[in-house]
Amino acid sequence: MKLTGMEYPDGLPPAQRWRALLTLGIAISVSVLNSAIVNIVLPSIAADLNVTPSASIWVVNAFQIAVIATLLPCSSLGDILGYRRVYTWGLVVFTAASLGCALSPSLPALIFWRVVQGLGGAGIMSVNTALIRFIFPRAQLGRGMGINAMIVATSSAIGPSVAAGILSVAHWPYLFAMNVPLGVLALALLGALPATPRATHRFDTVSAAMNAATFILVILALDGVARDPPAVVAAEFAAALLLGFAFVRRQVSRPAPMLPVDLFRRPVFALTVATSVCSFLAQTSAYVALPFLFEVSMGHSQVATGLMMTPWPLMVGLVAPFAGGLADKYPAGILGGIGLAIMTCGLVALLLLTDDPTGWQAAWRMGVCGAGFALFQAPNNRQMIGSVPRERSGAGSGMLSTARLLGQTSGAAMVAVLFGLTEAAGVEQGARAALLLAIGCSIVGGVCSTLRMVRR
Repeated sequence: MKLTGMEYPDGLPPAQRWRALLTLGIAISVSVLNSAIVNIVLPSIAADLNVTPSASIWVVNAFQIAVIATLLPCSSLGDILGYRRVYTWGLVVFTAASLGCALSPSLPALIFWRVVQGLGGAGIMSVNTALIRFIFPRAQLGRGMGINAMIVATSSAIGPSVAAGILSVAHWPYLFAMNVPLGVLALALLGALPATPRATHRFDTVSAAMNAATFILVILALDGVARDPPAVVAAEFAAALLLGFAFVRRQVSRPAPMLPVDLFRRPVFALTVATSVCSFLAQTSAYVALPFLFEVSMGHSQVATGLMMTPWPLMVGLVAPFAGGLADKYPAGILGGIGLAIMTCGLVALLLLTDDPTGWQAAWRMGVCGAGFALFQAPNNRQMIGSVPRERSGAGSGMLSTARLLGQTSGAAMVAVLFGLTEAAGVEQGARAALLLAIGCSIVGGVCSTLRMVRR
């Protein structure tokens, strides 16, 4: 007989809790580092495999499409099979695919293994926060979310340095090969992860296919906005809209929908998802635009630009555990609203930078953005995962990751469009237009966060 969420203990004993968190931390660090370093090595991959730079971008796109297309199906499998089992298989697939990437002799082979790696990454990301809910007691859930955010931010911050260090002594395949021993270590520690509730409904294969096709069409359309003919982009968006509508209609009639439309009827959950999408859209818009502003318009070197960008993720890593502790005591709506207001102030300060700023003038502004983002992120994640029934934690976890990826993908696509529209005026105008977009999205996210206080 399958147990319900109420029959499971409230968190793990302290010793097992930290072993379980170490297991999650290793796997999440590897997956985040993988995303952070691949962009840096694309020129090396293109040169070694004798392909064009535009073709090498599919090394990134293949992973991204595979992840976003399978996040919700993997979270649904987590509800049915148990989060530990899905996490285990995700880690196995990711680790094996990393070895395949390292040994790839050609671009098609590398793209194939990146798709497989994305499937494994989806298994890890789809149930990561669901597992945190069962690792930490309810009273410390915010703390767990804060530690998770700290791990993600720290991995993002050190990603370029790790890539540079490895590339200084070895070729790009070693960036993928380093995932293998770390993945094996995480697999050796999997016994510390908790048992979780298992739902009794069947996996909906049709919904999984419709979900994958809808998100693939959306990603292709967003990616092609600045490059493909308008007719092609419009056709992709139209197909995605029609298929997405049919997908949502199917979910309404399901007792445990893969896309949790029933949870969106809860205003707090819907506003939390909206806050997440807006905030990650704002963050990505700024992240993509600022290197162009620092390097092309202001004349800083790549090294100087990297140093000026680092305070953002560094401050997220420092502030996130503190913000997670606050989330266990104070409403996420207030904390998120304050955090996004702080991030907005930092973005406005970046927009007002002079043409020749010192490194410190840019760095403290980036630090303000990072502190505000951290104050929003951990409380927001806590509320999203805590606002769903424990036996539906996989749905909440999958939706959390999906909202993040949608925000990041949309932000990158919109910045590309803005650069195209302002091409005649120069790179600086495109970068500043992207910062205005980031400011607007941050404000909207802050409003959505604050509205949660009204609908509590």
